[in-house]
Amino acid sequence: MRTSVNRRGLAGALAGLVVAEVTFAVVYALSAGWGWTELVDGFVVTNGLMGLTFGLCGAVIAWHRPANPIGWLFLADGIGHATTPFADALANLVHSELAQQILVTVSLAAWPWSIGLFLPLALLLFPDGRLLSPRWRWAAIGIIATSPLFVLEMSGSGESVSPALPRGLLTLRDFDALQPLWTATEVRNLVAILVALVCLAIRYRRADETGRRQLLWLLLASVIAVLFITPWAFVAGTPILVLLAIPLIPIAVAVAIVRYQLLDIRLVVSRALTWALLSLVAIGSYAALVALLDSLIASQVGRSAAVTVFVALIIAPVLPRLQQLVDRALYGDRHDPARVASRVGEQLSAGLPGVVAAIRSALRLPYAALVVDDRVIADGSVASSVVQLELSYGGEVVGTLVVGLRSGESGLSSADRSVLGLVAVPLAVAVHATRLSAELQSSREKLVSAREEERRRLRRDLHDGLGPTLTGVAFSADAAANLITTDTSRAVELLARLRADTRSAIADVRRLVDDLRPPALDELGLLGALQQRADQMSIRADGTAIRVVVSASGLPTLPAALEVAAYRIATEALTNVVRHARATSAVLTLRCENQLEIKITDDGPPTAPWQPGVGLQAMQERAAELGGTFEAGPTPTGGQVQAHFPLPTHTAPSADLSLEVR
Repeated sequence: MRTSVNRRGLAGALAGLVVAEVTFAVVYALSAGWGWTELVDGFVVTNGLMGLTFGLCGAVIAWHRPANPIGWLFLADGIGHATTPFADALANLVHSELAQQILVTVSLAAWPWSIGLFLPLALLLFPDGRLLSPRWRWAAIGIIATSPLFVLEMSGSGESVSPALPRGLLTLRDFDALQPLWTATEVRNLVAILVALVCLAIRYRRADETGRRQLLWLLLASVIAVLFITPWAFVAGTPILVLLAIPLIPIAVAVAIVRYQLLDIRLVVSRALTWALLSLVAIGSYAALVALLDSLIASQVGRSAAVTVFVALIIAPVLPRLQQLVDRALYGDRHDPARVASRVGEQLSAGLPGVVAAIRSALRLPYAALVVDDRVIADGSVASSVVQLELSYGGEVVGTLVVGLRSGESGLSSADRSVLGLVAVPLAVAVHATRLSAELQSSREKLVSAREEERRRLRRDLHDGLGPTLTGVAFSADAAANLITTDTSRAVELLARLRADTRSAIADVRRLVDDLRPPALDELGLLGALQQRADQMSIRADGTAIRVVVSASGLPTLPAALEVAAYRIATEALTNVVRHARATSAVLTLRCENQLEIKITDDGPPTAPWQPGVGLQAMQERAAELGGTFEAGPTPTGGQVQAHFPLPTHTAPSADLSLEVR
């Protein structure tokens, strides 16, 4: 903690040094009567502003990120730029020639370190202060080792900005003879910047969403700086003030490291790239048209007017196209909803994960996720701010689409919402279809499981019950046949046992058949079977009577599976009434209109909510197997069990029937 405080104090002190040096230089220049031209030509304006921006931005970075060396490199860069005008101003105030020579040397040698060492090294370490990999260590060593060459080139001539000052102490006699070395030094500076830019490009390709946003800030500053500085390097007479674009680089770096979410940098970069490309097109068009029309139009005024008109005609249709290309690179296809819908549609066959990835990629979003029930399908890194969009199908919410906001965005733009609204329709259909498929698969698994359990039960009953009985019958028959002539009394006993075993086997067969389908349904029909069962339940085990009413309305001929389900649910519900409800009467109602409704009510005293047991669960499963619904629980007037089943379209209703069993 104390180390962090000490570093922040040092950063503040160095920033104060930069401000003091620039202030001293400006105050001296104004007191000496320098005008704006002298301030610009003496590099007081450019070096002073670059010193302040690099120094103050470096102090901000060092204050918030003391462990990041970029802040300290920028502070050193700012001191280098600020020391040049400070030393020049101080040299004009002293009278000792030796002191003036020392200050001139310091002035000439201070700022080259900023350009040759501190700036490229900071770019090489951007944004986290670490090299991209150990292999890049040699690039950093090369930049550090060769940086004195540029300092020697700038101070070797010994010529001060002010003609009234003497030459510096590092003046080389054979300076002009070393021109090949100085040319190599200029090439070295270019290579150092290019190496740093290549490193930044590799970082951008490997970076996550946060890293790319940080790099875009530097890209924006670099585009603007190059746009201004390129004419100064190649077009004679360009004002030196274009160098004031360089301070945008430390400002962008400071924002990228400390506050990269300040605003939507992608929007800013989009506009900057568009105008940069447009400017290049305008400059190229102007140069080409000047060369072409120079031989055709003699008048200077006419030539300039013609060129302006032609350039305007060329630029007018170019700007929208350039903006479209840049926006697609930064925001994807959000301005082309049909293209996004097409890309999402192509991924529907690949499953929901492919659809989510296609949405995020098409809109260049940092994060996208689909929440279906308790399942989350995500793509990208989780964003700090997200927006949730409900997916509806048939009036029912089937899922939620979660998208992360881009840096600097407080909400989704109208273009994004328009695209997502278009995509939400097929996505909701896909989610609904996926849920139906999962439910169908689950139902199939339950049916297969139930079938196998029923087979296992039948096998066990046949093997453990009917099998041994029939085996005993066979043995008894053989023994009786062998003893019928020699021991008649023993044969008669065996035949009696054979008769009892045969009856037991028949009872087992009837029990198995009854478990497969109640015989009363085939003998009496559904209503008759329910009447019979209600008659059997009209007397409790303790001898008390219960009044049961069975009524039906518009009951058609039902499929066998639906008959069994209705019979099982009704009999199980009536059994629960007799055993647990303490009721004096119960009503079983079957009604058919658009669906089959089974309702069992009793007048038992109100109770607490029912706890699901084996009987309730079995009734619910029977309803679900046929696509029906099931509800059960207490009411203010007693208990109630209710089930609804969809009916086949070809069923025809029969006459109403009402039965009462006491």
